[in-house]
Amino acid sequence: MSPSTHDRTMELHNLAAHAHAAAATAHGKGDHLKAHELTKQAHEHSFNAYKHAGELIADIAAHEKE
Repeated sequence: MSPSTHDRTMELHNLAAHAHAAAATAHGKGDHLKAHELTKQAHEHSFNAYKHAGELIADIAAHEKE
């Protein structure tokens, strides 16, 4: 398993969580346009984290076969 892939996956999950929290704050303040943009960013980070997690799973499976 590549440490850099693992680190990047964690970073993307953290970015998504931060964007979700910021979107909730913006929504609470009535800034719905900003909340929508932050939600889109959170979705993008979450999707990229999902892809990286798939790479981690593939790496783990490859090492188990060795």
